[in-house]
Amino acid sequence: MRQETLKRPRVGLFVTCLVDLFRPTVGFASVKLLEEAGCEVEVPMAQTCCGQPAYNSGDREDTIAIATNTIKTFEEYDYIVAPSGSCAGMLRKHYPALFKDHAWEARAAAFSAKVHELMSFLVDVMGVDAVSAAREGNVTYHDSCSGLRELGIREQPRRLLGSVLGLKLKELKDSDVCCGFGGTFCVKYPDISNKIVEEKAANIQASGADTLLAGDLGCLMNMAGKLQRQGADIEVRHVAEVLAGMDDGPAIGGGER
Repeated sequence: MRQETLKRPRVGLFVTCLVDLFRPTVGFASVKLLEEAGCEVEVPMAQTCCGQPAYNSGDREDTIAIATNTIKTFEEYDYIVAPSGSCAGMLRKHYPALFKDHAWEARAAAFSAKVHELMSFLVDVMGVDAVSAAREGNVTYHDSCSGLRELGIREQPRRLLGSVLGLKLKELKDSDVCCGFGGTFCVKYPDISNKIVEEKAANIQASGADTLLAGDLGCLMNMAGKLQRQGADIEVRHVAEVLAGMDDGPAIGGGER
């Protein structure tokens, strides 16, 4: 764990659009985990989208406008943390390229160097190796594409889940294979997207787990929708909710428990 003598880092939480609009619990869980790790957490009201949808659609002008606002809003913090590998990947990996040869190139690079995905930040930066949560049951874990491939996030959530009292992790077959969401990909290529998520749902059900976890809400909503339409009795939750012990509300896509 962190040393108590260290200064409390000031963290700006990048909530993400999907968390803000569809799953605020993930934001509250993120704040709890960060504060328990010793951080001073703030949620700037001026934040908006990370710009990824526009960026992936080739709209460079609007992406730069969105990114400029994000940098101005967050650059004063010691760290910028997002409960999403996808958004964190955009902020950390793609902003520097977006602003190459731009007047804001240096500011973008300095900003991006301070960006971290939540699980990675807790384990790799703050040195958290255990949480105080408890949950009986079996879970399986999906590794989102951006978090895994752009940010190297795989062992960090598993390490923290291993400390949850009563929890058993059943590894998911092809856990590193895309769920089919891919942001605008599922809109542009719905048939391909549906085929991919069908295969993912089959692996989830074959895992024998009663709960599916992941670190990206886009992936989770996509998989939850498919599992729900198939009538599968599997809860879908963001990993932060379980680690923070804030998993007593409705699952993603589900009704009241």
